[in-house]
Amino acid sequence: MHPIGEILAATIDCAEPERLAEFWSEVVGGVIDDRTRGSDWVALCNVPTLGNLGFQKVPEPKQVKNRVHLDIEVVEIETAAARIRHLGGSTLTPTIEEPEGGLLHVLADPEGNEFCLITRATSS
Repeated sequence: MHPIGEILAATIDCAEPERLAEFWSEVVGGVIDDRTRGSDWVALCNVPTLGNLGFQKVPEPKQVKNRVHLDIEVVEIETAAARIRHLGGSTLTPTIEEPEGGLLHVLADPEGNEFCLITRATSS
C-alpha cells in the first residue's frame, strides 16, 4: 500500500514564529530558512532526526496542554534544562525518574508549548 503523502514538517502554532524558530534551533539544531524570515510561517530546516519544524503565527494564545509535544533526548538532563531556561524556556515539572530507569523533565518554550527532556536508562 502506498501512503497518501509524506510529512513535510511538524508545525507549532505561536505568536512570534521567528523568535520560536531561533529558540528551537538552539534546542534541537537546524537552520532557519531565510526565505521564511519575517513571514507568518517560519521554517526550521535540517533538524536532526526530524527534518523540518515549522512555526505558524496564529491570533489566539495557547490555552490548554499540548496534544502533541516533542521528546528530546539529552545526555545530561539538568545541564540541558539550565541551557533551555537561559534561552527563555521554563520548567514545568521537577526531574523524575522513570520506572525503566531514565529521567524525564517537562519544560515549556517561551510561548508555553510543553516538551520533555529525556535521558534513557543505560543497559548494563
